[in-house]
Amino acid sequence: MSPADLRAGPVLLRDVRPLLPGHSALGGPVDVLLDDGRIAAVGPALPAGGAEVVDAGGRALLPGLWDHHVHMEQWSLARRRLDVSGARSAREAAALVAARVATAPPEPGEVLVGFGFRDALWPDEAHRDLLDPVTGDVPVVLVSGDLHQGWLNGAACSRFGHRGHPTGRIRESEFFAVTVALQDVPATTLDGFVADAVAAASARGVVGIVDFEASWSLPHWRRRIDAGTTGLRVEASVWPDRLDDHVATGLGTGDEVPGTGGLLTAGPLKVITDGSLNTRTAYCYDPYPAPPGAVLDHPCGLLLVPPEDLVPLLHKAHGAGLQAALHAIGDHANTLVLDAFAATGARGRIEHAQLLTDDDVPRFADLGLVASVQPEHALDDRDVADRLWAGRTQRSFAYRSLHDAGARLALGSDAPVAPLDPWVALAAAVHRTADDRDRWHPEQELGRAVALGASYGVVPGSAAIAPGARADLVLTDADPTGCDPVTLRTMPVAATLVGGRFTHRAGV
Repeated sequence: MSPADLRAGPVLLRDVRPLLPGHSALGGPVDVLLDDGRIAAVGPALPAGGAEVVDAGGRALLPGLWDHHVHMEQWSLARRRLDVSGARSAREAAALVAARVATAPPEPGEVLVGFGFRDALWPDEAHRDLLDPVTGDVPVVLVSGDLHQGWLNGAACSRFGHRGHPTGRIRESEFFAVTVALQDVPATTLDGFVADAVAAASARGVVGIVDFEASWSLPHWRRRIDAGTTGLRVEASVWPDRLDDHVATGLGTGDEVPGTGGLLTAGPLKVITDGSLNTRTAYCYDPYPAPPGAVLDHPCGLLLVPPEDLVPLLHKAHGAGLQAALHAIGDHANTLVLDAFAATGARGRIEHAQLLTDDDVPRFADLGLVASVQPEHALDDRDVADRLWAGRTQRSFAYRSLHDAGARLALGSDAPVAPLDPWVALAAAVHRTADDRDRWHPEQELGRAVALGASYGVVPGSAAIAPGARADLVLTDADPTGCDPVTLRTMPVAATLVGGRFTHRAGV
């Protein structure tokens, strides 16, 4: 697909209420003229000329929203997998698998994959002995909701190189290899799944994503854009095992990939330095509580990439013009990552930053780092954090503390860990409950203007409704600056535009 194929004709959005500078209120009503991918004019009663006229009926007009942390292929596959997220015990999860095997077994040779189990609070242990009696020779892999572990039956253990594994629970790097193997489907099939997910994201007002799919998603997105999947802007990361391939392209972070019409840019180097909270592998200063009589193999979690390996990686990336996006969840992991940024002068962001020491909070701003956070995780993990990080939750998911200390925030979902829906992230950031319980640590809530500002792209001009700004826009039926939290979470989106092209249109 040539860049010319992505050019839209002029469009006049009649009667909109644009988000004002500062993101705290709507203005208008005015008209907004779009031409050649940008906002050409803003004002009352603009002449249409030859533009297509779209009557917005007084709807809110905002800059289009970004999801700053997505695993797009895994999200596309998870939408089609057996949902085991509702299981409240290992036995319940096994019963869901048994029901699927009995009613809709996979074709011979295929793997039955489930997604979403969270076992940190289960009263029983996930074990292959619960799956084997109800699955027989059908390989079964259940992927945890945090992506950091899998629960395999005996047939799957044999298939994926873990024959005879005593429990069938595979964690961290060993499981990441299984995850990659599960994505080994024909490219045309996977691209079709991704195209569906792109359309669904566009329907929620998303104009761009930062894709952290392992291990180098840039060539895949080039192929997809060429084939017509043009609904999103994509910043494509690279992981350490393909870093040399990316460096050979000469593209630094933020550079546009030629021939993609500005839809594809090179992203950061992604490194996972520790594990996760639910899997009890986030690397912390304090040990996790152990079950009575048990001894934990890694009482403080797992450090997956120690400083002696991380610092050379950052030097190499920095020298090649790449920023870094470093996964750090536990407080000790965050300290080490901050130290590595300070030692190398590398630029970039810390992904998740879920538990921080008080001393580390101001270091984000001091080092010029972005805190890339996923607010829905605070709601999903509140009960787990209360148990596993007892006495420390006042400094977990500390978004307000980071903002007050001067750090720049970027909101995302970590899809498929949470849904690829920016309104869900926004609602969780400003109102820390999604049910009838009290808000969890409301002192860490963000104001709406701050949360909205953290939901836009990082390209200059991507967060303004003003002449010359890029025409990446979303029309909503409700006012996101003043609606109730439930409406914010379920925000009805009337239209989404990328470069002045409608990528979603419903009701206008």
